Amino acid sequence: MVDGQAASHPVRRVALLVFDGIKLLDVAGPAEVFAEANRMGAQYELIFVSPDGTDVTSSIGIRFPVQSRADVLARVDTVMVSGGDVFPSAAVSGELVAATQYLAQRTRRLSSICTGAFVLAAAGLLDGKRATTHWRHVKELAKFHPEIIVEPDAIFVKDGETYTSAGVSAGIDLALALVEEDYGSELTRRVAKSLVVFMQRAGGQSQFSAALEGPAPRTSALRGVVDLVKADPTVDYSVPVLAEHARVSVRHLTRLFAEELGTTPRKYIQLIRLDAAKAMLDAGHTLTETAGQSGFGNSETMRRAFVEHLGIAPSKYQQRFRSARRS
Repeated sequence: MVDGQAASHPVRRVALLVFDGIKLLDVAGPAEVFAEANRMGAQYELIFVSPDGTDVTSSIGIRFPVQSRADVLARVDTVMVSGGDVFPSAAVSGELVAATQYLAQRTRRLSSICTGAFVLAAAGLLDGKRATTHWRHVKELAKFHPEIIVEPDAIFVKDGETYTSAGVSAGIDLALALVEEDYGSELTRRVAKSLVVFMQRAGGQSQFSAALEGPAPRTSALRGVVDLVKADPTVDYSVPVLAEHARVSVRHLTRLFAEELGTTPRKYIQLIRLDAAKAMLDAGHTLTETAGQSGFGNSETMRRAFVEHLGIAPSKYQQRFRSARRS
């Protein structure tokens, strides 16, 4: 089905920059969105490039063919830099940085998928800008690149004509947003419907993450408190009770939470309960059962915590993530 308005637009060249270790879905997901948009009447030309023009190997071992070296392209409309498991544990190569910088000078809009944000950051293209990446690596992006304003919960972030997206399937969300900018909501809605995906996902990427990701506390007293709450989140813990358990003052315990965990005792307890509730909802427990057994006490208190931290109600969360098994 060809949309007359879409067909009147010029061809838009989209260059997808790939490298050894790319996640295949980081490339294939957005590419399928553009290809499906073409079937609806859009006019995108996809070109897959690598720094040296040679084929690359994906993270699952599949050889991925490319069409060109990055540094021989003329003007393109959009650049998408893929992500991969190699980042951020490995440094971004000078060759990849140079290819990214070259493309950035020859495009209308620049974007990254997942850990591709680390490539843009290494190239100095996110300095002073808002950005995001996979929830597992947002802290590292902020730590290694303090000049970037990291938004940890965003599915994707637009800052001017620079776009960054969260992990893996978020590249599909970003690609849909780019298509909507180019061709409007009606065509994009048809694309999303054809691909059986949400045109706009509810909630942020924290709904997919473990709320308490990160290293264990360094201090034994604080580790003891954390272990106590995790063992039974239903207890009505007060800070004085926790301080007594740790054999430190309330003031000292509060300082330990701030220094080592970056939060308050109350908020940390809420995150422990949130993780417990997510696990119960995933297993198919009712909202009432989950609220009681995870420590929230009632469904309304649990709902407020989910909306505050995940941007989505518990009922919506369960619809998306509960186990396929039925008791």
